[in-house]
Amino acid sequence: MLCLPPAAVAADAPLKLTLSEAIKMAAERNLDVRAEFYNPAQFEADINRNRSIYDPLVLLDTAFSYSTDPTISSSSSVNGKSFDINASLSQLFWTGASASAIFNNGYTNTSSPLALEPHYWQSQLGVALSQPLLKNFGREATEVNITISRLSKYASIEHLHTRMINTVAQVRTEYYNLYSLREQLEVRKVSLELARKILSETKARVDAGVLPSMEILNADFGAASREKDVIDAEKAVNDQLDVLRLLLQIGGSSDIVVADLPRRELYQISEDDVTRRALNRPDIKELKRTLEINELQTRVFGNNTKPDLRLIATAGVAALDRTYPRDMEKIGTLDTPYWSIGLNFSYPIGNRAAENDYRKSRLKTEQTALQIKSLEEGALKDVKAAIRGVTTGYKQIEVTDRGRAFAEERLRAFIRKNEVGLATTKDVLDVENDLRTAKNNQITALVAYNNAITLLWQVTGETLEREGIQIVENDADKLYTNTR
Repeated sequence: MLCLPPAAVAADAPLKLTLSEAIKMAAERNLDVRAEFYNPAQFEADINRNRSIYDPLVLLDTAFSYSTDPTISSSSSVNGKSFDINASLSQLFWTGASASAIFNNGYTNTSSPLALEPHYWQSQLGVALSQPLLKNFGREATEVNITISRLSKYASIEHLHTRMINTVAQVRTEYYNLYSLREQLEVRKVSLELARKILSETKARVDAGVLPSMEILNADFGAASREKDVIDAEKAVNDQLDVLRLLLQIGGSSDIVVADLPRRELYQISEDDVTRRALNRPDIKELKRTLEINELQTRVFGNNTKPDLRLIATAGVAALDRTYPRDMEKIGTLDTPYWSIGLNFSYPIGNRAAENDYRKSRLKTEQTALQIKSLEEGALKDVKAAIRGVTTGYKQIEVTDRGRAFAEERLRAFIRKNEVGLATTKDVLDVENDLRTAKNNQITALVAYNNAITLLWQVTGETLEREGIQIVENDADKLYTNTR
């Protein structure tokens, strides 16, 4: 994860930020981005949890029982006592086989006259193996949940890339929006100053009898409307500052000063290159990971439609004696071995559950493949629109530059006309309003051009590369490791 030390500035002092610094702050501090890192960490927990199928399982159990059984003779009964203590160790293997080592011990004490031995120990030491041969055979079926968790983690990292791309794009847009609003505020302040100057000059000329008193009303109205515009523009700037502070997680009420100006030079575009990049966008790669999961599940569900045929094998030694030490001695001699081997076959008639799980999974896989195709076609459309946006945006800059130059010259002409009585105060204010509109159009066009470039990077998925940001899987792993 990116590291950027908090800006060491005094409370409420202006914070001058370059665009690169703003992007790095958002990458480190933005709450939505930070929250997104928890998803890969959670899938890492799922991976390790599902790996627990290979953890050896130890079982210990013990039981004591006492019984009194009636006999034909009502004057007597048979008493019995038994004590069992058993242990086993089980292990699953990637082939799907399950092997167990068992050690069973039992003590029996009975008063039955039919018993050859009134009390004795019986022990058993052996191993058992169950290996599926058709259904559930192999690593893919055994580790299906591990693989799904791993692919889900990769998909969540791609989703994290998408979140980071959207956040960086938002930072670029809001950063230039702040620039735009500040510039528009300055335009309105200049317009207000000019309106007030016109008002002052008009009053002087009315007092001198050069102009009628009606001209003062026109000048007053022009100044008042422009003062309102300044107030509205100041509010818009403050609202935008709040947006940027929240996005960058900047506390307090410090002013933010934009240090980087929007670019004006032509941005060269290779349509083949941006098209190739768009088809490798993180959101498309994320959906392809989902397709991998669906294909895996389809194969496993297909395997589950097969009969369940298992190889069952057991082997070991058993012993029986009056005392436990003698019983253990007989176990050690291996004189009483036992073993068995066989096949266990089961298959539900109709097998509708497995068949329909498989069909549903096939349908889901085909649906995801269509969604990927749709997303790719949408990406190509977005790229074409973004290219047009950049091209048009650059042309708009040149047009609005000329528009501003014409508006400035026109205003100078009307001021000269007003000075010689060939134009009214209202005419001058209207022309000045046209200049203000031309300046705003110039600012808007410049910012729109840069936003069009931002959008192009966003739809091609190259935003992080352009801004020098890398997301490392180990960042999420550290979050998982450090959680206790």
